[in-house]
Amino acid sequence: MSLFKARDWWSTILGEKEEFDQGCLCVADVDNSGSGQDKIIVGSYMGYLRIFNPHPVKPGDGVQPEDLLLEVQLREPILQVEVGKFVSGTEGLHLAVLHCRKLCVYAVSGTLGNVEHGNQYQIKLMYEHNLQRTACNMTYGPFGGVKGRDLICIQSMDGMLMLFEQESYAFGRFLPGFLLPGPLTYSSRTDSFITVSSCRQVESYKYQVLAFATDADERQEAEQQKLSSGKRLAVDWVLNIGEQALDICVVSFNQAVSSVFVLGERNFFCLKDNGQIRFMKKLDYSPSCFIPYCSVKEGTINTLVGNHNKMLNVYQDVTLKWATQLPHVPVSVKVANLQNLKGVIVTLSDNGHLQCSYLGTDPSLFQAPRVDSREINYEEFDAEMKELQKIIKEATKTQDVLPKSEKYRDLIVTAEVSPDLDAESQAIDSEVKAEAIPSVTVKITIQSRVTAQKPNLAVCVQAPLAVTCDQFVFDDLEPDSSETVVLSVFLKGNCSPSELEGNCMVSYNMPTGIPKVAQCNFRLPLRLICFPAQPSKAANHKLTIDTNKPPISFLTIFPDFVDPSEDDQANVLGFQFLTGSKTTLLASKTSQRYRIQSEQLEDLWLITKELTLRLEEHFKKQNCKDFACTFSGSIPLQEYFELIDRHFELRLSAEKFQELLSERAVQFRAIERRLLTRFKDKTPAPLQHLDTLLEGTFREVIALADAAEENQANMFQAFTKLKSATHLVIMLISLWQKLSTDQVAILEATFLPLAEDTQELGWEETVDAAISYLLRTCLSKSSKEQALTLSSQLCMPKDTSRLKKNITLFCDRLAKGGRLSLSTDLTTQQAAVMTGGCTTIPESDLEERTVISGSTAAFPSHGQITKQKSKP
Repeated sequence: MSLFKARDWWSTILGEKEEFDQGCLCVADVDNSGSGQDKIIVGSYMGYLRIFNPHPVKPGDGVQPEDLLLEVQLREPILQVEVGKFVSGTEGLHLAVLHCRKLCVYAVSGTLGNVEHGNQYQIKLMYEHNLQRTACNMTYGPFGGVKGRDLICIQSMDGMLMLFEQESYAFGRFLPGFLLPGPLTYSSRTDSFITVSSCRQVESYKYQVLAFATDADERQEAEQQKLSSGKRLAVDWVLNIGEQALDICVVSFNQAVSSVFVLGERNFFCLKDNGQIRFMKKLDYSPSCFIPYCSVKEGTINTLVGNHNKMLNVYQDVTLKWATQLPHVPVSVKVANLQNLKGVIVTLSDNGHLQCSYLGTDPSLFQAPRVDSREINYEEFDAEMKELQKIIKEATKTQDVLPKSEKYRDLIVTAEVSPDLDAESQAIDSEVKAEAIPSVTVKITIQSRVTAQKPNLAVCVQAPLAVTCDQFVFDDLEPDSSETVVLSVFLKGNCSPSELEGNCMVSYNMPTGIPKVAQCNFRLPLRLICFPAQPSKAANHKLTIDTNKPPISFLTIFPDFVDPSEDDQANVLGFQFLTGSKTTLLASKTSQRYRIQSEQLEDLWLITKELTLRLEEHFKKQNCKDFACTFSGSIPLQEYFELIDRHFELRLSAEKFQELLSERAVQFRAIERRLLTRFKDKTPAPLQHLDTLLEGTFREVIALADAAEENQANMFQAFTKLKSATHLVIMLISLWQKLSTDQVAILEATFLPLAEDTQELGWEETVDAAISYLLRTCLSKSSKEQALTLSSQLCMPKDTSRLKKNITLFCDRLAKGGRLSLSTDLTTQQAAVMTGGCTTIPESDLEERTVISGSTAAFPSHGQITKQKSKP
């Protein structure tokens, strides 16, 4: 390929450690010289704007000082540079520079020099637009068929197209179904914008449709209804290309025909104006940039395509006509007219290598050395070829790439929980203040059907539960072999866990080097954290679960907690937690109800969950498929809010302790420096009680550290209680509204997004953002709520009033027919009706009513507004 290297005509390295991308390069006669000679405009992410006019004495010369016409550092990173007719009142070319939050348009002009240093160039800011949204890219053109001027369209990171009519802002529109921004261009022939969405499809939007669509900046619904021309943004045509696009370009070398070129990750498409495929080319490399530059033959178009192999390929439609080697990977390529030389290829790399080159066949002077001839052993080569083919066949087996069903998995891990507690407890270092801390044995078996290399077993249970050993490392497992380990689970922390489930995970490598993971879950017995006790009549918190079947005796569903000799435990049962609290379970003798009551709200969760699971298992064994549990009481939001406030107060205390510790540490180090200075001084000086001050500060640091550690332990317990109460609220809402499995999954993802709670990312702000998103999408009442923009940063709130208001509003929307869905189609959501006869959401004044701390929030079903106190 020595004859096919790009011939260096002129090149330079831009700056030091600067970064460049696709939109950072542009070629045009930006200073309106009228000579037809292009200038090279380059912008960098470091904010440098450079304009070059190369004049090499001979091909391959380096950059000369007079080649750099202008270099200026702007305050913000430069995302894209374009040249067009952007200033009203003149048809001269001006330079548009796109920053993250600003669009600037400059006039570039030169002044003749009186000495040998040459001409002086400067830029003048004509106007600028401050953007309310973070920009991604832009395009320009005569939108709407205007003559003699270019309009600018900017695409933001959240999918809004902002259109500017030169010095004034025209309007903004949101693209439907937007997720991530893609390349954007404008077709003057069809007067439409073309982009590639995150659905991997090319979409075209008419400018007229954008202009008459509902304005994205409107905030008042009444004003939207007054706009008689307001329509929903509709796509003109769509083409699914099945991959993400790197760039889009519209060219028209023939007045009768224009083509839309799309460069994908593995394919190269040419489309007609209506979105039909004219031709496509499958690429056997990873492309980086492209540009269609001319039509040499009637009906064909030539295109330059750069790739990550430092190659630049020349295609005539789908036929490869030439391939040339570049010294760098191009991220942008242009074709320019420089110094009366037409067709100069200008390439730019991501680290600032700017090169102007041409295609030629200058011979290389390199000559390959002669290779000493030797006899070839064909039998040895055949044996080596067979061995390599065998290795390739093993490495490309389907089962190493595609997932298998459970029946044919290479490695299976199973966990078996002992039905009885350990006779001798294996609990170690437990913080629970109880006479006896039980433990239960879990037997984990690993069965391998293939060779498993370096298998590692990890056993996880949620704190405050703990295991005697959580990590196991095995030798390589042979085919049809197994390994078994035994461990014990016990309660270590002095609070009840939020879940009685564990997880086993085995990571291993296949002989081909492919890493794999196998896992399984196991359920722990309720006896691990509580034991039978006398029922209690007094309780602050009560819940009633309704069923559609007669009540079952506790002797049947709770045999491990009930003594068969005591008949009085058939309908009432007491549970004593190891942490000290007590919960009572009652079954109604006359109705199909069960009541759970306790002194603490969070203690209701595990007993309620265990009751529903055991009832489902009981009726499943009897082949009863229509069993169902419902909840018709009031959601205990007020008690739930108290747990939220308690957790948030501890977070505020942790932040305060951190600030005080930082202050005392600074003070401690300052006193140490003063003492060191006194001790190093050759002439002794009195300490002036610095030693006393140092000792006092040290005691304060230790006291603050102890207080912060105690606060951290209290915050962990508060978060565990909050998770238990959250699980309970989720279950009650699902039973209340009869939610499907998918809707319960959305509810759990909304209220339980974090496994652990930290100061940097806490439960309150995460749940508030998730609920706000649901209220803005699937639970919204109108399009004006969907247009609201949520904050892009999650930070610790000042208080919990907003969170509690949103949770209250969330339950109110569900009570009035709201439907949980990840779809953002407002028409579909508002037309949905919940099971049980709930209608669509009417106008409510709840949004305008501020939730006062301490007020009771209850949302019963079927129009009930007051709390119910039903007796079982």
